[in-house]
Amino acid sequence: MDLKANNKRSQVTIAEANGIGNLPEHLSDSVLERLPIRDIIRTSILSKKWRYKWTTTRALVFDEQFSNKLKKYGAFGRYGFIRVINQVLLIHKGSISKFYLYIPSMHLDNFLEVDQWLLFLSTKGLEDLTLANSSQPYQLPFCVFSCLELTKLELTRCIFKPPLKFEGFLFLESLVLNYIDFRTQVGGTGINLPQLKKLTMRSCINAFNLQIKATQLQSLVVKNCHDVMLLELLHSQWLASVCIILGKPIKDYVRLKKMNLALMFSHMPKVQCLSIDAHFLKVFIAEKPEWFPHVVNNLKRLRLIDFSLGDLDDLHGVLCLLRNSPNLVELRMTHTETAKSSYYLPMHMQPGVEPASNHLESPDCLDQTLNRLRTIDLSPFQGSKTQLLYVKMLLAHSPSLEKFTIQADGALNGNKRFDIAKDLMRFPRASAKAEMIYLDPKTFKMLVVIHVSKMVGGKRKCYICVPRFTRRFKFGCLRIMSLRETINYIVLLV
Repeated sequence: MDLKANNKRSQVTIAEANGIGNLPEHLSDSVLERLPIRDIIRTSILSKKWRYKWTTTRALVFDEQFSNKLKKYGAFGRYGFIRVINQVLLIHKGSISKFYLYIPSMHLDNFLEVDQWLLFLSTKGLEDLTLANSSQPYQLPFCVFSCLELTKLELTRCIFKPPLKFEGFLFLESLVLNYIDFRTQVGGTGINLPQLKKLTMRSCINAFNLQIKATQLQSLVVKNCHDVMLLELLHSQWLASVCIILGKPIKDYVRLKKMNLALMFSHMPKVQCLSIDAHFLKVFIAEKPEWFPHVVNNLKRLRLIDFSLGDLDDLHGVLCLLRNSPNLVELRMTHTETAKSSYYLPMHMQPGVEPASNHLESPDCLDQTLNRLRTIDLSPFQGSKTQLLYVKMLLAHSPSLEKFTIQADGALNGNKRFDIAKDLMRFPRASAKAEMIYLDPKTFKMLVVIHVSKMVGGKRKCYICVPRFTRRFKFGCLRIMSLRETINYIVLLV
């Protein structure tokens, strides 16, 4: 009798010794929310108190890792994707605030089961819904539009067709739409999102009549959505971050409202961070308006994607933005050459860039000093004539520059990178504290850091910092060397 009592007492002691069975309710819920769904269910073996605790968790995440493990059993097998999720939802009790579902590429009988899951969830106080669909396009059922408590919604590869009486999600703060087909009817689709702070659209189609009214919008990302009416998305005076990327040239502007950069910026007066690609900029300058007669005082960070400095239109657009951004602090640019043959050649031998290079060499190329520009990032750097002249211009017009990072192109060998380094070091700099960092194209480690100073005997001298390949990546500063000694030293590094 005593032996049985001791065994029972020892079992209880082992189960409760670590204290996990006595965690407060809010802590145990927090633990469950951070575990994969498979581990959440396994917590039922911890103790009696935890046996059914997983059935009340407010977050259910059936992600790609979960779906791929069950994919081999098919959709309706004993341990199949559909059957397992059905069992979890059947046993679950209470509200569900977060639901993440990755739909694998398999036959699902026209998504009837997914429709049933969403209908069930629409009565559970859902606040965070993610549907990551990798199968055929899935048409959202009307019950999704009845989840008025939603604060976050992310959809991938879905057909978005709300009911006629749908007025919007009144509490939605974040909306991400990937590969969405809006299939807009004549008359358009208007969605009221009064609390929306972040909107992301990627590769959406049939969005030319889409009207999203978001007066509190702070961040907008639009990528590869060629028929989106951008002015219909710019209703917020609080918009601070904008990223618009077309990805490829657009020849048909029938569905695009004609507007210039001045009109666009008038719709977002407080924008601080702007990311655009060359194809988008060419939409605005297709009719060669007065370029950009509008100063953007709040713009602090500018990212230019897939621009070719050898293209005169691209160059004019870049200079136009720089000229009208007096408070710019950070500039990042990814460059693409119009011809692969323009990989580094001596300046006088590079073909096809004469108009752009002549413009960069003109004294009034940039009649504006970039007084607040501190950080510049340029990649991939191929050493073309226009690129070198562009770097020279930025160095000469940036008196507050602290860091200029250049990532070499992967097609360049060591000798070509050395030739580029020689040209870069000869350029005068308006900032005495400017630091140039030359990154290796494969490892992204620093090949060399060059500090140029004019204060040593009235002659240009260089401080060279090179990496010490020790256990921890450090930099050691060598002695002050003349420009000729610096060039000879870099030969050993490249």
